[in-house]
Amino acid sequence: MRQTRIAVVGSANMDLVGIGAALPRPGETVLGDDFVMLPGGKGANQAVAAVRAGASCVFLGAIGSDSFGVTLRARMTAAGVDTGHLRVVYGPSGVALVMVGGAGENAILVTPGANAAFTSPTADELSAVRDADVLVAQLEVPVETVTEAALAARSAGTRVVLNAAPARSVPAELLAATDLLVVNEPEAQALTGRGRDEPAALLDLVPRAVLTLGGDGAWYVDRERPPTHVPAVPVDVVDSTAAGDAFTAALAVAWGEGRDLADAVRWAAAAGAACVRKLGASVALPHRAEIDELFPGG
Repeated sequence: MRQTRIAVVGSANMDLVGIGAALPRPGETVLGDDFVMLPGGKGANQAVAAVRAGASCVFLGAIGSDSFGVTLRARMTAAGVDTGHLRVVYGPSGVALVMVGGAGENAILVTPGANAAFTSPTADELSAVRDADVLVAQLEVPVETVTEAALAARSAGTRVVLNAAPARSVPAELLAATDLLVVNEPEAQALTGRGRDEPAALLDLVPRAVLTLGGDGAWYVDRERPPTHVPAVPVDVVDSTAAGDAFTAALAVAWGEGRDLADAVRWAAAAGAACVRKLGASVALPHRAEIDELFPGG
């Protein structure tokens, strides 16, 4: 089987993670138990996750000229991600302030830094998109950049997987170029005004979509087949921070390998479950063997 080629257009952040028994409420200060600093960002996470799931991957994005940027590049390169197109922008890199509670729940504040300067894709960057089997993109970089990349992918027959996160409005031009939309419930609400009870509402926007629901699994909806519910794989949850990134990357890899999409969603659910068993974002992203171990289809 030929290795799937993934292009990721997205963000790279340094995650500053505080761990405590409970998350603070607005205006409240709580004592934490630990602190770790880890490379992250939805784009970088999905790029690393794609490589670990068995694909080759090129990352298109921007880092700052600070020490965080040096670390972000080094970690992605060490993970096997092609960072040859990674831009360096004068100023700070993106930073995510992450709080993790005792039950694995989290609250995240992201400051985009260099990610906000990732505009006007170059000819070489768009060529990397066209050469891929699947483009994976999120919304932590300017939506105009994502749209331009998606249109380039569409022109070359490259499949477009859009993880519409964080929740925000998405231009019709980008939705029209999207082959598969991946959203959680708040993101679905932002796009359609409806949530878990009406996953098929997403089909008013795109031909195929996956609505992830954490411990309640996921819905796969397609204009050409009945809705499919995929249960979550039961595991002990330590940290859910990067579960969605592991899910999206594994889904893109499986689809690029030619799996039926309903089966690809099941494999992606196993990837998300493998991820939540560990603390942190990029360090928790599972390798292919870990996904296969939890895959119900085995």
